[in-house]
Amino acid sequence: MVRFLVLYTEPNDIEAFENHYREVHIPLAKKLPGLRHYSLSHNTVPIRGGDPYYLVAELDWDSMEEINNAFRSPEERATGEDAGNLERLSPGVHCMIYELEEIL
Repeated sequence: MVRFLVLYTEPNDIEAFENHYREVHIPLAKKLPGLRHYSLSHNTVPIRGGDPYYLVAELDWDSMEEINNAFRSPEERATGEDAGNLERLSPGVHCMIYELEEIL
């Protein structure tokens, strides 16, 4: 499995961010080809320094090939363009893609 992780810092305007994220961004992202799972986490607590993130989004695909296909799709272009709106509301967004290894 491959995960796309997005870490959002506290928004300048929480209400505007939440409204846009839930009403615009999530519906766009849910159209990404091959998307298997989409979850959000709130109330993060840093354990070893640093500031907590306001929101953590995790999107999963079956393979690196699947996520690459999704990221080349028209649906991703629309989602990616909209991500700029979120970055204006929550400066300091961090993203990464990685492969998961199940241990248990």
